[in-house]
Amino acid sequence: MSAPAPELVEHYRLRLQRGVRRLVTGSSAPPARLTAAGEADPGLFGPGSVTWRVHADASMFIGGLRALLLQTLHPPTMQGVADHSDYKRDSLGRLQRTANFVGTTTFAPASQARKAIEAVRTIHDRVTGTLPDGTPYRANDPHLLAWVHATEIDSFLRAYRRYGTPPITDHEADHYVAEMAEVALLLGVTNPPTGRASLRRTLNRYRPELRATPAARDAVRFLLWPPFPRRMRPIYGVIAGAAVGLLPGYAQRMLWLPLPLGVEPFVVRPAAAALTRTLDWALQPAQ
Repeated sequence: MSAPAPELVEHYRLRLQRGVRRLVTGSSAPPARLTAAGEADPGLFGPGSVTWRVHADASMFIGGLRALLLQTLHPPTMQGVADHSDYKRDSLGRLQRTANFVGTTTFAPASQARKAIEAVRTIHDRVTGTLPDGTPYRANDPHLLAWVHATEIDSFLRAYRRYGTPPITDHEADHYVAEMAEVALLLGVTNPPTGRASLRRTLNRYRPELRATPAARDAVRFLLWPPFPRRMRPIYGVIAGAAVGLLPGYAQRMLWLPLPLGVEPFVVRPAAAALTRTLDWALQPAQ
């Protein structure tokens, strides 16, 4: 049997590319403008940064979901989402807004990145409320922002180091955390972590505050089984399994998400590795 013609392979690659972009960003078109080496405004990080390498990899799909699952364990964070987010009726919209924010702050000129960050800060100023016990919360609280930032960076990094290519060294991983501290400072985080060691310390400081509330478990059920198009469910199932497999053991236990023995290393990892390689191939620029 003869191999498929290169033109046919490219046709299906671009078809998959447009479908993924439409789902994740709301538009099948390539990003309107990415910074490049030598430009006057190379963005917050620039093409040679570790952040560009990590955030351009398809492992970000897994890392993003892992971050959302972990964030549900922080009651003020979860309450803010429950009170002010329409994630159940607009799950794709929320995914797309988050993806566009990460893309803009990573790849766009610094002027655009700062505008996107300022827009998020303006939204955060309006997100306030009280926990069931009467404790007030506000989304622009540096303590709450630090939790969200730490879980995101930890999740993106762990997902890349398990599924991303090419591999990054420990030094490069530390550099990634330091680079992302710039975004954290602009968002209002005080003293964000600048390396893996300080990132671990930051996450460990939140352990006494974490609880699996009814709102958290409700959000986790939705995150693992969202009303996505039927054709996307097998792909999303692989991403969800990989995200759960990357959660720390305490989070799996608190959220009632332990994977059966052997499933994660022998089923989930190979499937997720194959999926991320396929998506990386599909999302390459047109030849």
